[in-house]
Amino acid sequence: MSEHSFHLVCLHCQATNRVPAARLSAAPKCGKCSQSLLTASPHELNAQTANKVIQKNDVLTIVDFWASWCQPCIMMASEFKTAAGQLPQVVFAKVQTDKYEQAAAPYNIRSLPTMVAFRNGKEVARQSGALPSNQIIQWVQSLQA
Repeated sequence: MSEHSFHLVCLHCQATNRVPAARLSAAPKCGKCSQSLLTASPHELNAQTANKVIQKNDVLTIVDFWASWCQPCIMMASEFKTAAGQLPQVVFAKVQTDKYEQAAAPYNIRSLPTMVAFRNGKEVARQSGALPSNQIIQWVQSLQA
């Protein structure tokens, strides 16, 4: 009998790891670089890493699309980080759209900030506008059910 497993892209070295479902809550580490796979902290993605993380992660992945000139985006950054710390089995990532336009373009981002939830390479939900951490947490938890 085979146990269900998930693919997780290491946010440090971009190696794809297969993690048994039972080990997701046990702070799994990357088989290549030994860094934590679930960091409980948002990780900045660039043009090269955004597509791989979004497409290859089987676990819920929340990406905050933001820009350096966007005041609501800057205000929400600490709230997004707080939410990530409360949901350690979810991957939280950020894409700076004014720096990596080509990374955001395939996702049709029309307003900032926009959080997009992905699972198995597919968009499952999206939320535009700045939110406090408790509302981000509620939104993410509603997607886990």
